[in-house]
Parts: sequence; structure tokens; C-alpha cells
Amino acid sequence: MTATEDASSQNHHDLATAVPGEPGSFRTAAEAVGWISGLAPVVGIKPGLERMELLLEKLGHPHRRLRFIHVAGTNGKGSVCAMLASVLRQSGYDVGLFTSPYLTSFADRIDYNGGAMPEDAIVRLANRLKPLSDELASSEWGPLTAFELTTAMAILYYATVVFPDYVVWETGLGGRLDVTNVVSPVISVITNVGHDHMDILGESIAGIAREKAGIIKSGVPVVSTVLLPEAADVIKETAASRNATLYQLGEQFSYENRGAQEEDQSFDYRDLFRSIEDVRIGLAGAHQQTNAAAAIMAIDVLRTYYALIVDEADLREGLRKAAWPGRLETVSRSPRILLDGAHNPEGMAALAEALKSLYPHDKLNVLIAMMPNKNHADALRHILPMVSTLVVTEPDHHRKMDAESLAAVARQASREAGGAAAIVVEPDWRKALDLIQSLAAASPEEDTLTLVTGTLYLIADVRSWLIDRKTSDKGW
Repeated sequence: MTATEDASSQNHHDLATAVPGEPGSFRTAAEAVGWISGLAPVVGIKPGLERMELLLEKLGHPHRRLRFIHVAGTNGKGSVCAMLASVLRQSGYDVGLFTSPYLTSFADRIDYNGGAMPEDAIVRLANRLKPLSDELASSEWGPLTAFELTTAMAILYYATVVFPDYVVWETGLGGRLDVTNVVSPVISVITNVGHDHMDILGESIAGIAREKAGIIKSGVPVVSTVLLPEAADVIKETAASRNATLYQLGEQFSYENRGAQEEDQSFDYRDLFRSIEDVRIGLAGAHQQTNAAAAIMAIDVLRTYYALIVDEADLREGLRKAAWPGRLETVSRSPRILLDGAHNPEGMAALAEALKSLYPHDKLNVLIAMMPNKNHADALRHILPMVSTLVVTEPDHHRKMDAESLAAVARQASREAGGAAAIVVEPDWRKALDLIQSLAAASPEEDTLTLVTGTLYLIADVRSWLIDRKTSDKGW
């Protein structure tokens, strides 16, 4: 057993045997997660790195022991993270994967080699963080947010318990002021820039791009699939100003589509270092080829300059096996039910293209819910012309958009798009799900596709209910 393995084993032993004894300390993972989750509606979102940097200083800067691959973007960042983690694991590396929001349980977002963070680790690390959180809450800095505490817990888990070779690190919101931006990565990836979180990141594409470009660090290479000219210019200017070598889709790397089916597609890939023919991926949607190309480019930069060992066979297999729940995911074939967390215009455009090319149907019924900070009208226009019945509901989340308000937007967008969709309002998502399933059952002679889309908070609830007959934890 190596020294690292021995240290990891000892940490797991400590976590399993430790029983908090201090008054008010957490004894179960449910208690710890309840504490963190309870801060989300109370403390809210606080963009900025100061509190996180202070917390990490008190913890002894554990993030400095880790090698991060930092991924930002409006759409696609989660898929890129899943592909990178899959390829690295396939190549024999131990990999941490930190993503948000989670779809099933709190522990899923802090992944190690494909497994969720264990409950004993949650208890132990929450008890380590709670006194520091209380200390900051009583200072001029104010209370830590749920996401700050979760990010700190992930860093502690990776740096003091499992010791991965790499941590694939997804931003939560934006980039520049996102809590995850406290790390210094070995490479940064920016997937795209679109209209999302405009209440926080800004109204213009260039302004949003500046926030995403905030993850670019001095001298650290960056891979970009940003194609909108006004956004791409910002990425290029930021990289140049920070002496960060930029690998831009369409310039330093490219791909060519060879064909796609519902659960299999392939493309040819080329970059500065090599060409690979007939790369196959299991994730659906033409946009996933772009995401896969970004993952390959990042891997090739790490292979060339950081001695990463990834054989072509492992690269191919890792990409083929990569999965990302809730994104063009078929959860039932009879009846046909498709889940896709498209929650902004760019995501809806990709979804609409996939519906046309990969999912033949006579009738399309859609269940949708949104959060209040999205560009809903522009998003809905992409799919409304295809929809027979749109059932508008609400996610079980404190920041939800009420169904009537979203339905009003949908009615106006439907008129402007020339659609003839019937729009039904049912705020209770479980009743709404029953309703939309009954529509398919009422016309068994038709090939009906049922789509659940919009906020990932709805996707999480519906996915857990359809697969496990239980509601999900509330991700953020």
C-alpha cells in the first residue's frame, strides 16, 4: 500500500468511527445536509470570493494540494465535465467530479471515481465546517452561502480524504465571481456563452462572456467552444491579456459530423497534435459533439504539456461510456418520455434540433417549469411550433416561477411563433406529470413523445419519481 493509499484508508477509518460529541454537532448526513440546504433560501446567492478565500485560509488552503480542470459555460459544461471524468477514469486515474445542481441527492454532486460522497464523510466534514461558518456569520463577512459550504466540503473531501489525481470542477454560476474560482487549475474550459442568469451576469452577450472568461488564469491554457463573435472576442482578449494559450474551436481544433442516432453519434476530430476518425459518443444531440471536441482538446493539451497518459483506446471508450442524466435522457420507452434540462434560448434551440432529427413523433406533449431569472419567451419560441399540448407547472423549489406567469409568457410566445399549442396550467408537478402521461395514454394509436423540460429542479423531481418513485433532494 502506498503512502497516499494508507493516508486515504486512515481518513476513511477516522470518518467511519468518529462520533461527534459536541452539543449541536451533526450526527447524521441528513442533519448536515439539512443545515446546508436550509441556508439556500435564507442566505441566497452572494457572488464574490472573499468569504470563500477566508474560509480556505482558516482550513489551511487545502485546494492548493489538488489539480483542477475548471469548466464554465452557459450550456454544455456539465456534459464536458462528465466526458472528461469518464475518459480520465477509463485511463486509470482517480477522479473527483464536482457539479451543480444535483439531480438525485446532495452527495451526488461530490463524486469520486463514479461514486457519491459517503454519508460519514458528510457528517465529519460538516462538523469541521460548522464552527468556522458560525465564526464568519458573526463577523462583518456575514453567513456563508449553501454553495460556499458545499464547495468547501468538496475541497476538503478531495484534499483530505480521497486524494484524486484530478478534480473536474464545474462552475456554479458565471465564472469570475463564482465560488469555484478560488482554485488555480491546470487547464480551463469555456463551453459557450448564452442568455442565462442575466439578472446576475448582465444583459449583453459580451458582458456574460466577461464573467465566464473570469476563470481564465495567468499562464493557464484555456479551451473554448464559444462561437458567437462578440463573446469569442472577449475570450480571446482575456486569454491574451493573461498570457493564457487559447485553443479555440474552429481554429486550433475542429470536428466533422459523421452521423447521429438517438443513442449513438460519431464525428471526425482534428487538433494541432493529431487527428482521430470516427469518435463515438452515447450522449444524444448534435451539440454533444461540440462538447466532446472540447473534452478531447483539453485532454490533448494535458497529454502534450503535462504528461497525462491517455491512450486513444481509453479516450474512445471513455467518451462512449460518458453519461449525463437529465440531458436528452430517455427514461421510458412505453410510453416514450424524454427529459432535457433546456432552460435558456440556446438550450432550447439545441433541444428543438434534436427533436426534429433524432426523435420522430406524431404528437409532442411538453411538461415545463422555469425559474424566474430566464429569458423564457425566446426559449419557448424554439419548441412551441412543434408542441401539441404544453402543461405548465412549478418546481418544488423556493425560487420557482409561478405557473400562471410562465403560462402567460407561453401564450404570448405561441401567438408570435404561429403555434397552436394547447396550454394547460397545473402548479402541482406530480398532478401535471399524471396529466401529461394521461394525454399519451388517451391516444395509443398515435406515436406520442412526452417531453419534460425547463429548470433542472423539475427534471430532478420528475426523474426521481419516474425511476425510483420518490422525490429528489433539492439541488442548487
